Amino acid sequence: MLHSTRRGSGKPLLLVHGLGSSSGNWAPVIPALAAEREVIAVDLPGCGESAPLIDETTIATLTSAVEVFIRDAELGDVDVVGSSMGARIAMEMARRGHAGNTVALDPGGFWNDRQVAVFGASITASVALVRRIQPALPFLTGNPVGRTALLLQFSHHPWKLPQDLVLHELRGFNTSTSLDPALDALIHGPRQEGAPAGSLTGRMVIGWGRNDRVTVPSQAARASELFPDATLHWFEKCGHFPHWDQPTETTRLILDSTA
Repeated sequence: MLHSTRRGSGKPLLLVHGLGSSSGNWAPVIPALAAEREVIAVDLPGCGESAPLIDETTIATLTSAVEVFIRDAELGDVDVVGSSMGARIAMEMARRGHAGNTVALDPGGFWNDRQVAVFGASITASVALVRRIQPALPFLTGNPVGRTALLLQFSHHPWKLPQDLVLHELRGFNTSTSLDPALDALIHGPRQEGAPAGSLTGRMVIGWGRNDRVTVPSQAARASELFPDATLHWFEKCGHFPHWDQPTETTRLILDSTA
């Protein structure tokens, strides 16, 4: 069973974080979401407080782990919101037939060969750097200049982010036991398959930051091509994490898309 946190009451809403992160990644939007819904945020295998998978870590096995959690927690056709790799997992669940509504924020897996090579090189370098400077992170994240240097790849305005959010995220780069195999799966594994028109059983909304430097905005066209029933929403002045850069708009999109 995956570790999870629950807040609020009402119709359940499942949040799935991205690569090397944990449920704390959703901190900027959980209070507002929990005012209207029961919010369940999971730690993926090998992240946060969840044990790693016994078998190989791939997008397919991570997706299956979330499906098992939903079954064991008796969440049924719960609405699913994913970020980055978590967005890809949410879309894969919908492709497999999950009947709940899906909100996918800046999903991975829709890149071409050049883009995935750039992604692999840049993220690998970023992870290696953050792991080397772990002892200095409290100081570096304690000022706007340090947050900007460390998070410019992920946020359109990292200097505005709270220190505890940034520090928690960057600690995960060092503590997540699934980060390396999951990153390898993203780079070298199969690309995201699509869902033909009329095959999705729930609504799907794809949200994309106009200033995303991780999954660049041009990839949204490929995502829309592979999931023609999905609606595409653009976040202005927004990087890879809309729930960080535009939390109010993200909250409203999630609630409206899963009502």
